[in-house]
Amino acid sequence: MLSPEQDNISTTASTKVPVKYGELIVLGYNGSLPNGDRGRRKSRFGLCKRPKANGVKPSTVHVACTPQAAKAISNKDQHSISYTLSRVQTVVVEYTHDSNTDMFQIGRSTESPIDFVVTDTVAGSQSNSDTQSVQSTISRFACRIMCQRTPPYTARIYAAGFDSSKNIFLGEKAAKWKTLDGQMDGLTTNGVLVMHPRNGFTQDSKPGVWREISVCGNVFTLRETRSAQQRGKMVETESQELVDGSLIDLCGATLLWRTAEGLSRTPTLKHLEALRQEINAARPQCPVGFNTLAFPSMRRKDTPDEKQPWVYLQCGHVHGYHNWGNHREEREGREGRLRECPMCRTKGPYVPLWLGCEAGFYLDAAPPTHAFSPCGHVCSEKTAAFWSQIPLPHGTHTFHAACPFCAQQLTGEQGYVRLIFQGPLD
Repeated sequence: MLSPEQDNISTTASTKVPVKYGELIVLGYNGSLPNGDRGRRKSRFGLCKRPKANGVKPSTVHVACTPQAAKAISNKDQHSISYTLSRVQTVVVEYTHDSNTDMFQIGRSTESPIDFVVTDTVAGSQSNSDTQSVQSTISRFACRIMCQRTPPYTARIYAAGFDSSKNIFLGEKAAKWKTLDGQMDGLTTNGVLVMHPRNGFTQDSKPGVWREISVCGNVFTLRETRSAQQRGKMVETESQELVDGSLIDLCGATLLWRTAEGLSRTPTLKHLEALRQEINAARPQCPVGFNTLAFPSMRRKDTPDEKQPWVYLQCGHVHGYHNWGNHREEREGREGRLRECPMCRTKGPYVPLWLGCEAGFYLDAAPPTHAFSPCGHVCSEKTAAFWSQIPLPHGTHTFHAACPFCAQQLTGEQGYVRLIFQGPLD
């Protein structure tokens, strides 16, 4: 049997290179899942043209169905969406094959209709076991993306995915309504939120406005709380078309959409590795121990080694690990990780620095000169400035900026700091 990756790929006869629509990258992971990427569960997922179109589009609407009749229609070997209005009335919309689109489904379920399995992101977690005890808020069949099979390969997002019986059920409690043209539409329990950045995913990017996407792909302002019964206002001037840098929130995990074109302008892992070697070649030194510092290889992303650079987050001075200024009360844990910088006497957190290894999160290919606070992930200045301005949904009704590489909520005035390295003395 073909793996989902193989099944996703269609090659053009002349080039034999798969046509790539784009990639979805889960925020909060630094290049891979903590215990490694496996099968359909990974930190990034490429959407490629399928050998055969598997898209669907709405066709027949059955209005005054009894539950029994609705069940009979749903059991047919084709896709359908059922809207339960009451115990005695259900509207069923049948969907038919669409040869112009490819459909990709995302959700928590590991059943076969799901192409990309996504579980809750726990900020700063180092292993999958850290995430096991969390009660998931991500829907089993969270959303679906339809990609046009012909240029410009437009990708459109819809809330909810079809289950193993090719059905989507919106129960009595789900928010649903009849549209002006007589069609049905609805929202999923915790909703699918989307934000398109202004000016695309470039050095000039600015945050957009979070919106909710309905089951039929219409755009709405946010509900008062995540699962409120009352829908927001329809925003007719906005679209469910994804653009490079669109963020998709599934209430428990946030995905970044990168178009194939956008990715072609993004630094590669090779480029990030060259930048790492460049920093190390400059032989930055610890101003206290005078030992040479070096960022560890990108494969080692969890335990600091002896050459690891550390930073005082309040001022940005980079050191090696040492105990200078580690006062007795600090050693005993009364002040947590607050330390005094030997260079400028500023007090603040003292943390190891880690290179951001997920190239898809970078806005440009500039050197890694800035670190997020409080986690110490390092990236370019434009990248740090962009993510520090993005309000990411957290829980059911709050938003905060977070590090894209580990999902930790940002702290401090800006959420990031400029790094000040000391060069070698010789």
